[in-house]
Amino acid sequence: MFPPPTPAAPLRLVVADDNPVVRAGLTALLTGREDTTVVAEAADGREAYEAALLHRPDVILLDVRMPGVDGISALPHLVRLAPVMMLTYSHETETVREALRLGAGGYLVHGEFGTEQLVRAVRDVREGRPHVTPSAARALLPPPSIPSATAHTHPELPYPSREMFAKALSQLQSPVGQSFRSSFQLSTREAEIMDLVASGMTNHQIAATCFISEKTVKNHINHIFAKLHTTNRSQATAKWLGVV
Repeated sequence: MFPPPTPAAPLRLVVADDNPVVRAGLTALLTGREDTTVVAEAADGREAYEAALLHRPDVILLDVRMPGVDGISALPHLVRLAPVMMLTYSHETETVREALRLGAGGYLVHGEFGTEQLVRAVRDVREGRPHVTPSAARALLPPPSIPSATAHTHPELPYPSREMFAKALSQLQSPVGQSFRSSFQLSTREAEIMDLVASGMTNHQIAATCFISEKTVKNHINHIFAKLHTTNRSQATAKWLGVV
């Protein structure tokens, strides 16, 4: 009789946020679980760097706005030590784009995720799969902007690799990228829905965001698949982001 498999060691995390209440809350959420534990806390970018040097964590959770050395300033130094996921209230377009340009593996905005979504995002970032919440995803999309949305996750939808994500980001920010997307001849509504699909939203969340029924969402997605010559969300996302 074979022995039971040895459970994987929990991911070791550093939490960097200048708000002690936020730090304590995240530490309470992520410590004591089988899959994650917080090995150190930091109040600014300098402390985060020192903690990362000392503990060599699997992932660093990093706020943007902190006194002293802020998250964006510390980011280029931290990504040399461990994957970094931004975990912040800041969702301004330029901030999101700059964080991802500097090497952040994910961008989560407070209020747009629950504990399980957070843990899943940490695993994604540790494994090199970028993970962003809706308001951060909207910062990467060309105008018009997408209406405000609630939290999203779709565990079965694989995200592109970091290199593919960077390629998609550069395409979406350029006129060439917008022309590339227009070649699929999606309607304005279909393009809006495809952007939400690419950000990882479920049909239920898309329906709530667009104020339409789930049946209507399914119909739009079927039309999108036909126009993109794809058969599932993963294929459609890859083609829409230009990574295939």
